[in-house]
Amino acid sequence: MRTVGCLIFEGVRAFDYAVIGEVWSNRLTRPGLPAFDLRVCGPQGARVRLGGGLERVPDFGLETLRECDLVVVPGMERLNEPRDPAVLAALRAAHEGGVAIASLCAGAFVLAEAGLLDGRTATTHWALAGELARRFPAVDVRPEVLFTGEGGLWTSAGVAAGIDLCLHLVRAAHGQQAAATIARAMVTAPFRAGGQAQFIPSPVPEDAGGDDVLARVRAEVLAALDTPWTVRGMAGLALMSERSFARRFAGATGTTPLRWLLEQRVLLAQRLLEETDLPVDAVAVRCGFGAAVSLRPVFVARVGVAPREYRRAFRGREGDQGPAGAPGPTREASPSSRLARPNSNRVSRSRS
Repeated sequence: MRTVGCLIFEGVRAFDYAVIGEVWSNRLTRPGLPAFDLRVCGPQGARVRLGGGLERVPDFGLETLRECDLVVVPGMERLNEPRDPAVLAALRAAHEGGVAIASLCAGAFVLAEAGLLDGRTATTHWALAGELARRFPAVDVRPEVLFTGEGGLWTSAGVAAGIDLCLHLVRAAHGQQAAATIARAMVTAPFRAGGQAQFIPSPVPEDAGGDDVLARVRAEVLAALDTPWTVRGMAGLALMSERSFARRFAGATGTTPLRWLLEQRVLLAQRLLEETDLPVDAVAVRCGFGAAVSLRPVFVARVGVAPREYRRAFRGREGDQGPAGAPGPTREASPSSRLARPNSNRVSRSRS
């Protein structure tokens, strides 16, 4: 994976274009790396307008995509503009020729429009995932992961997740040291597993009234997440039957009381792991899991990595090389690393 094609077309996001150049360009400050051949491809001779008012003339035509080991598709600024049929045809031809193709953020829409994601898993920025699923129902959209890989086709979530995917592809082809060298030059974390969840809170709709009984129940539960809450206990706070409470709760939040409770406990665990030095067992107790052995499987299912790995990714620990160097959780035996291999049919999904 040394010849890399960066596909550009009208409206490509300048940030994504720059990320591709930062990862695969050859720099004197990055000795010891393979000699990458980065080719900026697009409609031959056409001046392409990128986002932010930038312009770029492709160095190579669309036919060059078939000569690459990897093609990376940046995201675009405007989703509603139709793609050039020649661009879509070039992507299909490259994939049929065995070229691996990766997209950053909204670039997944381009792959989907080309028909490459039908029947496959894919992700994009969490704010765009619903639109991707609506437009392309044949695509299995997974909004909860950082990136996916299946059948030589890769998609990633927004902004930083695109960097994660690029570094993962370098690591898979050229080893951890190459990826760490590039990450160090970019001053970014060298490893986040693809199965790790996008770091966003699960929003709860605002209540119409300040004295809404369900809002009061949620506030009371949030103030005591270490309590062994049940639906009956929460319904009692609202002076409702369990059935009525569960129905009204789902209508107000879009989820069940127990799923909401589990999500809030995991979110609190994330915050405590990021911001405190509490042992994992103490975090588990504080969040209502009782012990680390109960927290771990739930945390892995929701976030994609174990609590200790999550803490290392955010803060680093003595004896581990944190974001400035090679990370701790890169062992081939880790569940997240197994999910992120090329041509794997497995991706991480969130479970309640």
